[in-house]
Amino acid sequence: MTFMRIVVELWMALWLFALSAATHAQTLAPAPAVSPSASPEEETIIPTFETQKLARTYILDVPAPRGQIADRNGAPLAQNRLSYNLVINFPTPLDFSDKQALSYTREKIDAAGKIIGRRFRISDETILRHYRNRGIMPFEIAQNLSQEEYEKIKDALPAGMMVRPIYVRIYPNGKIAGQIIGYTGKTGRNPDGIIDNHETLWPETEGREGLEQTFNEMLTGKHGEYKLTFDKDDRKTSERLITSPEPGYNVVTTLDLHLQELAEKALASKAKRGAMVIIDPNNGDILALASWPTYDPNMFVPSISADQLKALQDDKDIPLLPRAYRSSYPPGSTFKIAVGIAALESHAVYRDDRYQCVPAYQIGNVTFHNWKKGDRGALNFVQALTESCDTWFYQVGVKTGSAPIIDWALKLGFGAKCGIPLRGEAEGRIPNDEYMKATHGRKILNGDIANMSIGQGDIQVTPLQMAQAMGVIANRGTLYQTRLVQQVQTFDNQIVTAYQVRAKRTMDLSSETLDQLDTGMINVVNGAGGTAHQASLDNVEVAGKTGTAQWGPKNKERTAAWFAGFLPADQPRYAFAAVYEGDVGSKVHGGSAAAPMIADVFKEVYKGQMVAHHEQRRVREQPQIRRAEPVEEDDESD
Repeated sequence: MTFMRIVVELWMALWLFALSAATHAQTLAPAPAVSPSASPEEETIIPTFETQKLARTYILDVPAPRGQIADRNGAPLAQNRLSYNLVINFPTPLDFSDKQALSYTREKIDAAGKIIGRRFRISDETILRHYRNRGIMPFEIAQNLSQEEYEKIKDALPAGMMVRPIYVRIYPNGKIAGQIIGYTGKTGRNPDGIIDNHETLWPETEGREGLEQTFNEMLTGKHGEYKLTFDKDDRKTSERLITSPEPGYNVVTTLDLHLQELAEKALASKAKRGAMVIIDPNNGDILALASWPTYDPNMFVPSISADQLKALQDDKDIPLLPRAYRSSYPPGSTFKIAVGIAALESHAVYRDDRYQCVPAYQIGNVTFHNWKKGDRGALNFVQALTESCDTWFYQVGVKTGSAPIIDWALKLGFGAKCGIPLRGEAEGRIPNDEYMKATHGRKILNGDIANMSIGQGDIQVTPLQMAQAMGVIANRGTLYQTRLVQQVQTFDNQIVTAYQVRAKRTMDLSSETLDQLDTGMINVVNGAGGTAHQASLDNVEVAGKTGTAQWGPKNKERTAAWFAGFLPADQPRYAFAAVYEGDVGSKVHGGSAAAPMIADVFKEVYKGQMVAHHEQRRVREQPQIRRAEPVEEDDESD
C-alpha cells in the first residue's frame, strides 16, 4: 500500500527533507533485505502552521516515525500508516473576545461536522483555554480521520481549517501475534497550557506491552527540532526544520507469521482457552508463541475507550493474559519424559527392565491409581511411555529418587525462565526439599515423588518451557537459549544489534536413552495403546507425549490437557507444546483435546508433501522384549 505524498509549502530545505525521507518503506528481514512487499511506503511528516506567535521564538520537537516490527521473513507485524487530524487555525492578531473566539470556533466545528457527518463534543472551556494560552498553535478538533472522512473534507475545508498529517501505529494482522507485539499509547494529552520549548508538535506514542514496550527506546527514534519565530504582533516571521527526526529502529523477530496464524487458528477452533508454542529445535528460535483468547492491538489505536478496556479486563477468559509464557500448569504425563531420562541415565532402571502396570500401587498408607483399569502386565520403559502407565512411573520414580528427577528437570530447562524479552514470564516450579519445607513443613516424601513422576503435585511448567524441553530431545541433548528477536535494524536494513543463537548447555545424554525416548514418543502417536492417535499425520511422522493434569483451587479444579513433541521424527524441524485449559469440572484429555490442535497446524504445513521414506512411518518395535498384549484402548484419555 502506498500513501499519498504530503505536499509541504515550506522552505525548500523542508521539501527536500520530505522527498528524501518519504521513501523509507523499511522493508524488514535479517540483512540482506527480503521481499519489498513486506511493508508499505511510509512518508515523513513535516508540520505546517498557518498561525502566529507572541514576539518569541520556540523550538518544538518533531516526533520521529516509529520503527517497525516484522516476522523472520520481513512480513510486517507492527508498522505506521498516514493518518489525519482536523485542526482550526485562529486569525491574527489574537484579539478576539471570548465570545468571538467561541463563535469563530463553533462556526468551523459545525461546518466540518456537516461535511464529514460527525458530531464533535468540545466544551467552551477547552476552546477558550487553548485560545488564551496557545492560540497561535492549531486547535485539534478530531483525530485519526477515517479515509472516508478525509476524502469528504480534503477539498472542502472551511477557511481557517486544515488537515494535519500524522503517523498512526497499526497492526496489519489484527489479533495474530497481538499479545507478543503488544501495543502503544500516547505519552500524554494534547497540551493546553502555555507553550513550552521542546514540547512535541503532537503527542508521541510509547510501548505499553509486549515487544512494543521492551524495545520502546529503539523503536521510538530521535526527535527532530522545528523552529517557529513570531513578531510582536503575533505574525509568524519564519518556520524551519532545524534537525530532521531520525526514524526508529526496526525489530526483526524469529516468529513465522504463517505458523503463528495457524497456531492461533487451531486454538480458536478447538480451545476456549489454551496456548501453543512451536520452536526450531536446532537453534531455539521461537516460530509461534500463541495464546487464546487474545486481543487485537488495533483496539488501542489511537486510544482504547474505557468501556472497551473494562470489557477486556473483566473477561473471565482473560484475553490480556499471554498464557504461552505467563501461565504455568502441572505438566501431567508429559513429565514422564524427564522421569524416564532420570531413571535411565542414573541407571535406576535399564531398557530391558520390566515393572508391572497394575491398576493401583500402594505407598505407605496411600493408594496411587493408574488412569487405565485392569492389569496391563510387565512393561519396559518404551511400552510404559507409549501407554502412559502411571503405576509403572510411580514405582520407577520412587526407585530413582527425587534428586536425579529434579536435576534432569532443571537441565531440560524447567523451573527457570526461558529469558525471552517480554515482561512477566513465569519461571514455573520444580519442587525440592527447600520448597517442600517452606510450603508443607516437610521434605520430599515418596508420595511426593510418585506425584512428580506423573507430572502432578506441586510441579508447574509453562508451555514455552515444555516446547524448549522437547527441543532438547529432538536435537539429542542441547538446550538452546530460546530466541524471539533476531536483529534490530536501521530503517535501511543496517544491523544495529544481532542476537546470536546460543547453547545454554549440552547434556551428556546417552544415545540409548535418546533412542528409547524417540521410539516411545513415536509409538504414542502411531502404536497400539498409544494415547495420541489423533496427532498422526499421513505425510510426516510425529513423535509426542500426551498429558492430563488437574490444577487450580479445590472445588474449582480445571484440567490442563497437553500434547508435546517434535517432527519430523527422524530429522526434527519443529518442537512443540500445546495445552488446552478445560472448564471447572470438565473432563478433557491430551489425546483428544491438545493433540488435534497440533495436527491441524502441521497438516497445513505439510499439505501436499510426500514422505521421503514412508516406510519409516511405522510403529517402532522391540522384538526381543515380550510384553502383555494390550486391550484396544481409547486414545482420547491419559
